[in-house]
Amino acid sequence: MSAEFEKAAADVKKLKAKPTDAELLDLYALFKQASVGDVNTERPGMLDFKGKAKWDAWSAKKGLSKEDAEKAYVDLAKRLGEQYGLE
Repeated sequence: MSAEFEKAAADVKKLKAKPTDAELLDLYALFKQASVGDVNTERPGMLDFKGKAKWDAWSAKKGLSKEDAEKAYVDLAKRLGEQYGLE
């Protein structure tokens, strides 16, 4: 992982306001795709709504290279930093 990616991951934790659920899911999915690659677990059960949403978001990134996911994550983190501000 690049230093820029690691800095973006740290900066996301310092946002002044909480991003929307959709933005959080996108951050999660891009982070997992960049760090792990394609989804490699079973989809959570039907009562685990949060787990399913996260799994589905990650699964939607299937086929995206780790490098492209890393770049997309950094771009999204920068945009959220500008939008919400950093502490």
